[in-house]
Amino acid sequence: MADEKKLEGLGGWLILVGIGIIASPLRLLSQIIPIYSDMFSKGYWDLLTTPGSSAYHALWAPILSLEIFINVALVITWIWVAILFFRKKRQFPTWYISTLIFTLAFIVLDAIAIKMVLPEETMFDAETTKEVLRSLVAVVIWVPYMLRSKRVHATFVR
Repeated sequence: MADEKKLEGLGGWLILVGIGIIASPLRLLSQIIPIYSDMFSKGYWDLLTTPGSSAYHALWAPILSLEIFINVALVITWIWVAILFFRKKRQFPTWYISTLIFTLAFIVLDAIAIKMVLPEETMFDAETTKEVLRSLVAVVIWVPYMLRSKRVHATFVR
């Protein structure tokens, strides 16, 4: 009981988790705002989604629309995960693990979808590979930590 009390709280390795949780929506926004802003302001959306244009493919509109939706949903989800984290809610580990795994799956599935539209392009270019590895490392490190850590079990109890 005394050992569990010592481990309770947002300390230890949970400090790194907290930093990552705060950084995640900010990093995601810093990546997607320029991409989608350019897509609509520079006419790329029309070029990719208008039948008869040189870059048109029937899958561009659904892929890009789903990408936008999922990325916005991920920003909102990371904010929710941060609220659960700082309020020390029991649901935090489940939401955190699910968000990490979903993010990894989304990056891979998005790369596969883009490959269907652009078969001549490399599926995992340098940027995509970096994102897959970043997500994979997060899953490999933090999922077992969330499942086995005594601090996690002692902290997220509300």
